[in-house]
Amino acid sequence: MTLAPTDKAEALHRNNVRISGNPEGRSLVFAHGFGCSQEMWRLVMPYFEESYRVIVFDHVGSGNSDLSAYDAGKYDSLHGYTDDVVQLGEELGLEDAVFVGHSVSAMIGVLAAIERPGMFGALVLVGPSPRYIDDEGYSGGFVQADIDGLLDALDANYLDWSQTIAPQIMGNPGEPALGEELVDSFCRTDPAVASQFAKVTFLSDNRRDLPKVTVPTLVLQCADDIIAPVQVGRYVHENIADSSFVMLDATGHCPHLSAPAEVAEAVLAFLR
Repeated sequence: MTLAPTDKAEALHRNNVRISGNPEGRSLVFAHGFGCSQEMWRLVMPYFEESYRVIVFDHVGSGNSDLSAYDAGKYDSLHGYTDDVVQLGEELGLEDAVFVGHSVSAMIGVLAAIERPGMFGALVLVGPSPRYIDDEGYSGGFVQADIDGLLDALDANYLDWSQTIAPQIMGNPGEPALGEELVDSFCRTDPAVASQFAKVTFLSDNRRDLPKVTVPTLVLQCADDIIAPVQVGRYVHENIADSSFVMLDATGHCPHLSAPAEVAEAVLAFLR
């Protein structure tokens, strides 16, 4: 894997962009979820590097991104992260690329595809949720009090919160190392950044954006996902016209760690 030159362009440095694989292949952009980093895709990437140009990056405030670029005003909504993705795509000359987004990055990919038509020719949404809080006629998996309590606990003691919530998000209690990896990832995130990103994530509502997606889209869903339950994934599928829905055998919210081969096979089948 090679590191994109940090002096090449602003976004490539700011978002710690790394490029590997076939430079002549179609570009695949892998985007991580809350509390994570590009390293979460390391087990999936090898399945694509022979045929595809594989691009990974860290959202500002996560992983090895440039923390000095974090601006609380800019990142007070998902649109700040979306703008970064679009700038990254412009600097890399992306056209008809595939955006693979996990969790909150699924909606960032939706917004980027809408904002810059032609940059992304397909979307893969892994454990997506356009709204986490229940609403009239909509089941997001949480009531407002649940989210308020989650955010309050995070603000009170982020490290303790991470130790408690990360294994629950990961699921797969029979493989504790997976939960421990997610705990470690959460704990490497600056608590102030994590607090704001959590609010932006869990209080967002992107339901109205789904029908605006015009590119082929794959929704990958796991059982026993406490963050994005099955009914939420089906809602995303039903509200994106040209979409397909795949129920994985994997459980929990991070199948790219717990079942990377299954995730890769589903994506490859979609792209054929």
